[in-house]
Amino acid sequence: MDQNIHCSIIIPVYYNEGTLAKTFDYLKEEVIKKNSNRIFEIIFIDDGSGDGSLEELMRVKKENGDLVKIIKFTRNFGQVAAVMAGYQHATGECIVNISADLQDPPELINEMLNHHFNNDYEIIICHREDRDESFFRKTTSGIFYKLIRKLSFPNMPDGGFDFALISNRVKENILSKREANPFWQGQILWTGYNVKYIPYERKKREIGKSKWSFSKKIKYLIDGVMSYSYFPLRLMSVTGIIVSIAGFIYAINILVARIFGAVPVKGWAPLMIMLLILSGIQMLMLGVIGEYLWRTLDQARNRQPFIIDKIYE
Repeated sequence: MDQNIHCSIIIPVYYNEGTLAKTFDYLKEEVIKKNSNRIFEIIFIDDGSGDGSLEELMRVKKENGDLVKIIKFTRNFGQVAAVMAGYQHATGECIVNISADLQDPPELINEMLNHHFNNDYEIIICHREDRDESFFRKTTSGIFYKLIRKLSFPNMPDGGFDFALISNRVKENILSKREANPFWQGQILWTGYNVKYIPYERKKREIGKSKWSFSKKIKYLIDGVMSYSYFPLRLMSVTGIIVSIAGFIYAINILVARIFGAVPVKGWAPLMIMLLILSGIQMLMLGVIGEYLWRTLDQARNRQPFIIDKIYE
């Protein structure tokens, strides 16, 4: 590792044309110039953008030379893959990841650096106290992180986080795991290092629309729960026990009624109701088992989480 670099700032890029030069200028004015005693590198990861993001990044690099590094993926591999690529190529004593759309205030990096270098925090998390977004996005994000807090990480901030600083030691720990379906926030919190939380209000996105769709949120939620919680398997076990007990009680009821010459339930409808309910429970349980099996297979394949087309250094 190059010991001369104090801080690496990594920025995943996916359809962010029009905001990248502004983001870089903001970082340069509000962070780099205000920390003249520290050496920075800024790493942009182009996650298969289909717009003019790469061309805009190349102009930024041409004007700023060695301060900027660009990593270009062959296609879109996802935000977490972009963050991991940034971690792999970061050479700083600490690493900050921030979004490319200026929704996260870059000036908070100054406070993060202070807590890391002066107060010895290994992890500094800027978490969203509020966000200037639609009711639907606020609601779904709130539900998402409440479930994560309940099932996997009690120390997950209510509003979640995408803006954080980690030490090189935390970074090496995360990269050593090589998880096939990583839950990035969980990987940071799982390390157990001391954490400093900084609340902020996330700004409205000025240009473009977020590509973080509802389906991607659901997939990421499943990753977070299944990678760090036994809840789905325990729920299956408890459900099986309850259904079995109920079945035995009902069977005894039918047997006793039969002995005394009574038929407690008549007709086709009750049988179909019981059949559909039990079949639905079984299919749901098979789906949960299938999710675990798929993740096990994905991990055993040991595929690369991303493919780099080119690095502009």
